[in-house]
Amino acid sequence: MTTRIHAILEKEMVREFLAEFLSTYVMMMFGLGSVAHMVVGDKFGSFLGVNLGFGFGVTMGVHMAGNISGAHMNAALTFTNCALGRMSWKKFPVYVLGQFMGSFLAAATIYCLFYQAIMDYSGGYLTVTGPTATANIFATYLPDHMTLWRGFLDEVLVTGMLQLCLFAITDKRNNPALQGTQALVIGILVVVIGVSLGMNTGYAINPSRDLPPRFFTFLAGWGIQVFRAKDWWWVPVVAPPLGAYLGGIIYLVFIGSSNPWETQMLENPGAYEDRRISVLPKTSSYPPNSSSLTPVSVSPTSRPSIRPVPPLGDSVNLEQF
Repeated sequence: MTTRIHAILEKEMVREFLAEFLSTYVMMMFGLGSVAHMVVGDKFGSFLGVNLGFGFGVTMGVHMAGNISGAHMNAALTFTNCALGRMSWKKFPVYVLGQFMGSFLAAATIYCLFYQAIMDYSGGYLTVTGPTATANIFATYLPDHMTLWRGFLDEVLVTGMLQLCLFAITDKRNNPALQGTQALVIGILVVVIGVSLGMNTGYAINPSRDLPPRFFTFLAGWGIQVFRAKDWWWVPVVAPPLGAYLGGIIYLVFIGSSNPWETQMLENPGAYEDRRISVLPKTSSYPPNSSSLTPVSVSPTSRPSIRPVPPLGDSVNLEQF
C-alpha cells in the first residue's frame, strides 16, 4: 500500500498539483493573515503590512514549489503559459484545481484563527459592506470611488504589469534576476505593485487569490451578498487572465521578438508546448547533458566556431504568482 501511494506521488502531474496546492496555501496564509490584521487588528496592521504579507508570501511559495511546478499560484499566469505555448493545456485544470484548493483551505484556516477577533469587531454580524464589514479580509471589493469598468481596466493593466515584469525577471536571454534571487525579486515585485497600484481595486490580479476565498465566505455565513456587491465578483476572475496574456504578448513582441525561438513560438505555439525556460535550478537524476535536441557528431576539423545553444528541454515553468 505504501509503495503504491509513493508511486502515485512520484507522478509528474500529481507532484505539480501538490506543489501548486501547497505554495498557494502558503502565499494565501501570509496574505490573508496580513489583511485580517489590518481589518480587525486595530493598531496591529496596515496597508503596507498587507503588501509585505502577500509579497513575501509569494517569495515563500516560489521557494516551496518553484522547482516542481514553477509555483504559478495564479490561474492568470497558468492561462498565459498555456496560451503562449509554454505549457500543455492538459495541465491547466491540474494547476488551477491545486491553486483553488490551496486558496480555499487557507481562507478556512484564517477564519478559524481569527474567528473571535472577527466576531468581536463585527458584533457577531458577518457583513460585506458597512463600517464593520469583514468579508474584505478574504476577497477584494470595489471601493466607492471606482466604477465596475474602471475596476476591470485597472485589473487588466495591473496584471499586465505583473506578467510583463515576470518575463523580464526570468528571461535568461535578457537581463534576469541573479540565480537564487528570483523568489525574492518576484516577492518585491508584488510589494511594489501593491504600494503603487493597489488602492483602486485591492489588486486581486489573480483568480486563485479571489474566487475560492469569496466562495468560502459565502458558505461561512456572509451569504450571497459576497457575489452581489457591485457585481464585482467576476472581474477578478476574467480581467487578470486577459491582462496577463496581453502583458506576455507585449514583452514577446517588443523584447522577445529579437530572439528567433520566441518568434517561432508565437507563430506556432502548439509545436513548443512544454518547452519551458528555466527559472530556478532543477535537480534531476538525468544526466546533465540530456536535451530534447538530437546530438550531432562533428569532427575537430569541421567543428563550426559558434557557441552551443543551451538545451531547452530540462527545465521548469517560467512564471510565478
